Amino acid sequence: MKLKIIMDGVFMHFYERHITQVITRLAARKSTLILTGPRQVGKSTLLTHLLPGTRYITLDDPILRLNAEENPAGFMAQNPPPIIIDEIQKAPLLLDYIKMKVDAVQTPGQYFLTGSHMWGLMEGVQESLAGRAGIIRMLGLSQRETNKIKYAAPFMPIMEQVEKMERPPFDYNETVRLIHGGSFPELHKLGYTMADWKDFYSSYLQSYIEKDVKDRIRAENMSAFTKFIRGCASLSGEQLNITLLGEMCGMSANTIKSWLSVLEKDGHIFLLRPYANNENKRLVKLPKLYFLDTGMLCFLSGWNTPEQLVNGARWGHIFETFIFTEILKSYYNDGTLYPPLYYYRDKDKNEIDLIIENGDTLHPIKIKATTQPTSRMVKQFSTLDKFSKKRGPGALICMNGNTMALNESVMNFYPGLI
Repeated sequence: MKLKIIMDGVFMHFYERHITQVITRLAARKSTLILTGPRQVGKSTLLTHLLPGTRYITLDDPILRLNAEENPAGFMAQNPPPIIIDEIQKAPLLLDYIKMKVDAVQTPGQYFLTGSHMWGLMEGVQESLAGRAGIIRMLGLSQRETNKIKYAAPFMPIMEQVEKMERPPFDYNETVRLIHGGSFPELHKLGYTMADWKDFYSSYLQSYIEKDVKDRIRAENMSAFTKFIRGCASLSGEQLNITLLGEMCGMSANTIKSWLSVLEKDGHIFLLRPYANNENKRLVKLPKLYFLDTGMLCFLSGWNTPEQLVNGARWGHIFETFIFTEILKSYYNDGTLYPPLYYYRDKDKNEIDLIIENGDTLHPIKIKATTQPTSRMVKQFSTLDKFSKKRGPGALICMNGNTMALNESVMNFYPGLI
């Protein structure tokens, strides 16, 4: 099926999405495409604009969902491909029937499915659509998208990449506002006030808990789960501390691990694993926790204005969260489901915020909310020299708007170049 990119109307009003290239590529050779990501990041909007005239149905509609659950064969007969089915995880029995359909007619671009959480969905996909479905992860708007930069390759800390990008001017206050506002398209499209911002995230949190979580969390634990989400927000950019999270919401370690899995599969957090190999036994093994929308993070943490954010005690961690998420988006938007991203910390307290593994090369990155970068800030990059893989060019990413060399192998980058 041929996809068409609409270049006018509402879609382009709020930015072209880089992930379009991946959807187009996979739809040309896969019978089924599954686009996953949190609610309201623009999944169904993107598909309906890429596939004008294609039938669209959402299983958020209780009548359609009941029909799909009770009579999946009839539902499929009434809704032939090509078709977009939104929130497919609400009727997992349909996956078996989709398998039968695509096996009978092996044509690319038949079914376009979206899911706002991966809980239970991927098990059904692996059983029914293994090898038949292309899977894409999608998050909110990236800074490249909001700046209308067309360059869409995954981020690497090398000057060759910077030279290929249209360099946007750096504005400190605008960057803070962007971090505080978050990445959901609705807020960017509308041009929001602080009242709009509070209303949006309050409604979003309530909708997420009532629609996506309630079937997976016991009713008596819903209040504790809300405290748990706030706890995760307060620890973003730090090593995962299950004991502390448990104390924050009064739940056991096993429950905390289960709830972390819920948030991770729903695309709200990312657990960044430490880089390790057999050459160093003194590495810290705990992952780092990152919230994947800084607007929601600020809302949950009580930073109600950009001024409160930048003057608050958590500004450094939230800036790090923002930069990590932007880098993660660049890999997801290129179709990479499992980005080669790690961090480094050993028991001697040597730490590197982020490592990008590229074949036999490790690229170290330091993330710091300073406006005055110095070479001393990246001195621990040399700890990677003990590994068998070579150390490649690295970066300090900070709030200084200049691109300059800090030493022979490390450049200073500002957020607009991520």
